Amino acid sequence: MAPQKTLTPATWGLLGLLSLIWGGSFLSVRIALDEIGPLWAVAHRVFWAAIVLWGAVALMRLPMPRGWRIWGTFAVMGLLNNILPFGLMAWGQLHITSGLTSIFNAATALFSVLVAALVFADERLTRRRMAGLALGFAGVVCAIGPEALHDFDLRSAGQIAVLAGTVCYALAAAWGRIAMTGLRPEIAAAGMLTASSVMAVPLAWAVEGAPDASLSAATLGAIAYYALVATALAYLLYYRVLAAAGAGNVTLCTLMIPPVAITLGALVRGERLAPLALAGFGLLALGLLVLNGRLRLPLSFRPRPR
Repeated sequence: MAPQKTLTPATWGLLGLLSLIWGGSFLSVRIALDEIGPLWAVAHRVFWAAIVLWGAVALMRLPMPRGWRIWGTFAVMGLLNNILPFGLMAWGQLHITSGLTSIFNAATALFSVLVAALVFADERLTRRRMAGLALGFAGVVCAIGPEALHDFDLRSAGQIAVLAGTVCYALAAAWGRIAMTGLRPEIAAAGMLTASSVMAVPLAWAVEGAPDASLSAATLGAIAYYALVATALAYLLYYRVLAAAGAGNVTLCTLMIPPVAITLGALVRGERLAPLALAGFGLLALGLLVLNGRLRLPLSFRPRPR
């Protein structure tokens, strides 16, 4: 068995940088949504990110993927990992704050564990995992708030849309393990984003009309940030952190993103979260730490010998 990877100060720095980058993506998407629709927000994100990543592939002189089978795999991954979750979350952000969106986004790890347990024989649910899932989902329910159970409105629909996006991420993770194992991460990301662009641009054009050529500087800056920095650069950085720290440690990023997104939303747009939402994030964070193995609960009791 390979030794467990540890977080060095340098890796902590990369993990923190990635959290800052992704934490800012929620605010930048929300700024862009003031002028463009959710579908064009997705189309801009995947199209410009794909161009940057193919530039990186060319600089590294990596072989181009060929064959309908691999591009079909990219198309399924793009649908599950980009088109559906990006679109659902962008629409959801029209009705809930960017900070709350980031809290629900952290539930991706919970759904990933459930999907993996259903699909893969080596990902069975242990007592520790079940305890972590229970804490995490209690946090999600707390963050949703009791009012959503009484009066279903656009805010409730926005929360459901974001949570549905996290389920798509979980399905994408399972699909990636099944169909994309062995591919260079740069090739996988560039191919996925290219397939996503082929789907997203015509869909946005058909549903929301031609792209607006008179966008403000703030919107153009927001698009540039979430497409080039929070997608293209973040993918390259993510795989570097993954190789250095391992899959278990890189999930800590999901706990570091919401504080960044909440702070930026409050400073830039004056967003405020209800105390229940913050308490929900606390429970969710506790559940993720249990799932990650960094926090151990006394799940079994043995009587002391007399």
